[in-house]
Amino acid sequence: MRERIAIIDGVRAPFGKAGGVLGSFGADDLGAIVVKELMAKTELRGEDVDELIFGNVAQPVDAPNVGRVIALKAGLPEGMPSYTVQRNCASGMESITTAANKIQAGEIDLAICGGTESMSNIPFLYRQEMVGIFAALFRAKSVMQKFKALLRFRFRFLAPVIGVQKGLTDPVCEMNMGMTAELLARDFHITREEQDAFALESHRKACEAMEGGLLDQETIPLPVMPKYQEIHYKDDGPRMDQSMDRLAKLRPYFDRHTGTVTVGNACPITDGAVAVVVASESRAKELGYEPLGFLREYCYAGLDGKRMGLGPSYATAGLLDKSGLRLRDFDLVELNEAFAAQVIANERAFASDRFAQEHLGRSKALGELERDRLNVNGGSIALGHPVGATGTRLVLTLLKELRRRGENKGLATLCIGGGQGAALALEVA
Repeated sequence: MRERIAIIDGVRAPFGKAGGVLGSFGADDLGAIVVKELMAKTELRGEDVDELIFGNVAQPVDAPNVGRVIALKAGLPEGMPSYTVQRNCASGMESITTAANKIQAGEIDLAICGGTESMSNIPFLYRQEMVGIFAALFRAKSVMQKFKALLRFRFRFLAPVIGVQKGLTDPVCEMNMGMTAELLARDFHITREEQDAFALESHRKACEAMEGGLLDQETIPLPVMPKYQEIHYKDDGPRMDQSMDRLAKLRPYFDRHTGTVTVGNACPITDGAVAVVVASESRAKELGYEPLGFLREYCYAGLDGKRMGLGPSYATAGLLDKSGLRLRDFDLVELNEAFAAQVIANERAFASDRFAQEHLGRSKALGELERDRLNVNGGSIALGHPVGATGTRLVLTLLKELRRRGENKGLATLCIGGGQGAALALEVA
């Protein structure tokens, strides 16, 4: 890179399960709150910010170009460009790498980046037959035309199309994301017990991080709408009482007969938002900031949509080639936990010479993902996965933990619905 890209600081909202405490917030509300808090924390002035770039997957129908709405609601200058980026689960990372590209090109010096998602408010839709009847009613110019339109009505037309369910289904391979995890579980011979044990460990680590106040260092107290009489302080996903017995009682959700993926060993549907300040290293110094860390290199990769969960393996391979780093150079790794089966599959793919030779064009395996440096404060199975925001959370969480430990290099990586992967190399010094 022409100049190192600084991640100056960041904050996030406590994540909440969809339909719960954050359900009254739109994606624009959540985004505006974290941006306001970030501006206050860093004491940035509006005129210091060149652009706002925000990731979002399920664009709100009442806030198109939600990035622009966030900027205006947060009180940033009207004359400042602001926009939304979308790369499914990597949208929050895309905001950072888009800013990095523009900084390297000399177009901007400092941007507010992040991601937001209100999965609670992804709408239910009418079926196409019902939409056709409504359209005919709107076009009708006489009572008889309206009557004929109504004669086409059948009660089954009122069955809703669930937006979040449609959004989590790949329209090309026609597989729900959960079914892609089931496929990986079969490909890599991953048992139900292994998945449940991984999920339990995610909850244990997240609860320990919460009790130790580590997650408080990245989250902000959030007054809950509409009356603001309650403050949401912590992620509501981690369960102190989670156990193998409880997990074992859950039925497979995506493949009812022979499946192993359950709601317990998969990430929950979640609301949340994250924001970070991204700048050139020289601009950060000019403003007097000591950055949390720096983006050293990044890589996106494509793969078979049916096995989209292996995206971290493909993207990390490209990242190592671009950066000249080796997997063992990374002190910590944040690999998004969309599903326990997906993380375990990547662990095995990373360590496999055969996988490297057959799929990555490499003679040797990427290396071992040791559990003691992987998702050390828990992952999305416990914390939740607000899809547009998670990519930014991985970066923020990783840099905070590297600084706490006095370590330097971190890998943030995730799979992307539709068959992609993302990987970012981060460093503190």
